[in-house]
Amino acid sequence: MKIVLLGAPGAGKGTQAKLICEYFNIPHISTGDIFRAQIKEKTALGIKAKEFIESGNLVPDDITVSIIKETLNQKQYNDGFLLDGFPRNIYQAKKLDLILVEKRQFIDKVFLIDVSKNIILERIAGRRFCGQCGASYHIKFNPSKYGDKCEVCGSILMHRYDDKENIVLDRLEIYNKSIQPIVSYYKQLGILQTIQGNADAKDIFYNICSFLKAV
Repeated sequence: MKIVLLGAPGAGKGTQAKLICEYFNIPHISTGDIFRAQIKEKTALGIKAKEFIESGNLVPDDITVSIIKETLNQKQYNDGFLLDGFPRNIYQAKKLDLILVEKRQFIDKVFLIDVSKNIILERIAGRRFCGQCGASYHIKFNPSKYGDKCEVCGSILMHRYDDKENIVLDRLEIYNKSIQPIVSYYKQLGILQTIQGNADAKDIFYNICSFLKAV
């Protein structure tokens, strides 16, 4: 099973991706995780990606498409996968089809998780993480018992640059401009399903599963 998960930053794609991949036993491909790993390792790609991410812009298509193609060509993804964070525009969507055609494969289902802007801002702006051990928190939904310190290692919690409200608003504007052509594209292919993302995560997951079991 090959799935694409669409949604604005903070729509809950990561949570749903984890649930779906565990239930259907398919690997999760997150462009965000790939880029963060490259940045942490200070690779040439990571250095380039960091410049764009920290300025609130998306990583250019050529870099993103190349790393997705390289990833999908690995044997572990031949029997299925879930793509989270890709494609981000119509160019990437068409490039993804071409990559899969070369492998005689295709996307089974595309899910768009639709969440209101106010909820997204609340979710993202409140996120905090520990730069030492990687533990994650939220000032409202999952606060640390120790205030601004990590419960695991005691380090000071950090607020990612791209989680700050002004950067989030810029990211949402870019997202809204690029998502409509992708939605239209996958609608025409008959594989798009819109899911309301304001509900509880488990309810959203059950809703998604009901469609996947029919594939």
